[in-house]
Amino acid sequence: MQATVQLNGRVLWLSDRAEAIDRQLAGEVLTRAEAGALRDQISTDEITPARACLAFDESLGDYAYVGLRCNEDTADPAGVFPVKPKAVREGGFALSVAGLRRGKGSSREASPFAEWCAGIRIVIAESFERIYAQNCQNLGLLMSTDLTLAERLQNGEAIPIDAFLEDCDPLGEAVVRSGGLFGYTRRRLSGDIAPPQPAHAAGAMTYGEKIVAKALGVARVRAGDAVFVPASWRFSHEYVTPMAVSFLRHAFGGDVPELHEPATVLCFEDHLTHLDALSEDGSRSPQIVDAAQRLGTVQREFCAQYGLRLHGRAAGGGSEGICHALMLERYALPGQVIVGTDSHTPHCGAIGAFAFGVGATEMANAWLTGDARLAVPGTCLVHLRSRLPAGVGAKDLALHLLHLPYIRDGRAIGQIIEFSGEAVAHLSTDERATLTNMVAEIGGLTGLIVPDDETVRYLRERRGIEVTLEAWMTSDTQASYAHVIEIDCAQLGAMVASPGDPGNGVALAELSAAVPIDIAYGGSCTGSKRDDLRACHDVLAWGLSQGHRVADGVRFYLQYGSEDVRQWCEAQGYAAVFTAAGVTMLSPGCGACVNAGPGVSTASDDVVISAQNRNFPGRSGPGQMWLGSPATVAASALAGYIVGFDQLRRDGFASHTAHTARTVHTACTPAWRSGEASRAGPGG
Repeated sequence: MQATVQLNGRVLWLSDRAEAIDRQLAGEVLTRAEAGALRDQISTDEITPARACLAFDESLGDYAYVGLRCNEDTADPAGVFPVKPKAVREGGFALSVAGLRRGKGSSREASPFAEWCAGIRIVIAESFERIYAQNCQNLGLLMSTDLTLAERLQNGEAIPIDAFLEDCDPLGEAVVRSGGLFGYTRRRLSGDIAPPQPAHAAGAMTYGEKIVAKALGVARVRAGDAVFVPASWRFSHEYVTPMAVSFLRHAFGGDVPELHEPATVLCFEDHLTHLDALSEDGSRSPQIVDAAQRLGTVQREFCAQYGLRLHGRAAGGGSEGICHALMLERYALPGQVIVGTDSHTPHCGAIGAFAFGVGATEMANAWLTGDARLAVPGTCLVHLRSRLPAGVGAKDLALHLLHLPYIRDGRAIGQIIEFSGEAVAHLSTDERATLTNMVAEIGGLTGLIVPDDETVRYLRERRGIEVTLEAWMTSDTQASYAHVIEIDCAQLGAMVASPGDPGNGVALAELSAAVPIDIAYGGSCTGSKRDDLRACHDVLAWGLSQGHRVADGVRFYLQYGSEDVRQWCEAQGYAAVFTAAGVTMLSPGCGACVNAGPGVSTASDDVVISAQNRNFPGRSGPGQMWLGSPATVAASALAGYIVGFDQLRRDGFASHTAHTARTVHTACTPAWRSGEASRAGPGG
């Protein structure tokens, strides 16, 4: 690797002002001061929108930043999207600079790969999300959180390479110096290098640290250890598998090594199985559908070649199930390590599995080695005192957590989030999965709940297996936590998040005006479990008893998370209520949550209330998406405006014509009334 770095191209300041972006794309060189405020919290949905990710080769470079939304100099509440296809690649940019929490959201490695293909070789930001940062390192992109480096490079200075390695742990530095993860793996497979192993004396650990230590076969791990942790399961889906296969073949040519323990590798076709429906109504072109089908074909051929288990399309349409939903329902066990190519892999933490998301390069290497790169992080303990009030669920709790300053400001990025307390003890496993799933939105590595009697019950009733919890499966009383958040759950109420970010939380009771809706969507991994659909059923059954169906002008979609969930709902007789209420039922799949199925918006003034986990700009169409619990989504579908179920039962149905004023909300002032306290733990 070279000793110094010089800029061979231009700097692209990812400004919040569309005018500043336009000037740079037109060829003008701006200073940092001239660029103005940089965009914070740029999601991977903005770096590479879902439609771009149907490509898995160098053509991705045409779509770098085409979803970037600028807000500062426009009166349009939906923002302005100044970057057009090919603009970055044709602009000769080699370095791009952003603000806080760059790369939040999906684990898609398509985002840094698109930047690479567009000519970007250095990415700088005030802070990075964990998966995005690791994907950049794995691809060989240089990174830094020192914004002054961008100015120095722009001025022609040669910067020592070590300046770009200061934020790396020793293993990360070795990966970067090897030219990326494949370079490191080649050295590893040849015996030239061995992954580090911690050698600490036995001592107190959190539950998450114990899982990692047990997988490694060492006495103890501590925050800061950089390792490759063996995984019990490795899974991928059709949105990422083809890119991982392409990377693997590019790295090794026709001499790809044998896969490590193929019986522990799973593949799923779940993300794009509903695109056909959008093609039929004209909202997606046949070319897009063809590209999606090509992804499925590549994955099926890969599975056939290596004898891998594939959960594919269901005979009646859609898929067998969403990947991490099926992992929880059929595979994961307490104490296991699970890696998947989906940022919501922590879903499986609901039963005490250490589950985290990885990118395409990481998965391709895990296929060969059986393990995944991990920098052991600190643990943030979220202690949930008291029980949640009736009518308040895990989704409300998750949205409340997301607007807390510690989380909203990105201080929980990369941490293990451990949930404990009375509220957790009284949550079902389905509800616990909502909490651990949305650790992805927190920016954490994984979410964990120490397994207990509820875990044993769930595995017995759902999977027909008896599990004995082992004595080690708990956090030690003397374990060190990086931070502790205390919340009095008795003070919480129903929550929503206004459009643009899951962190835009606001108490439903504090909405300043009614928000009419066009679409209600109860689906995605967060909103399509048994308990989620039970909640929707109960709201709709009440509505029918009051003489109300889905409000005129509202389209309400409910989607099963898996065929297992569908069969259970049908056995409960839910279908009759859903049909009578005017709901459109959808077969399992990710669908609208990845802008690839019914439930997406089609116009910028469409207002959506959704039970999914993300509402980043463009995530599920051009409209304005609010997030809420399944019960809130169902109640809003009945009313025609955003409302909680308790409020609807208490106050009744307002006249829909009285709420026709359309107000697009990009942020709301959070309600800080839940009595939470936040403090640094013994770990600093």
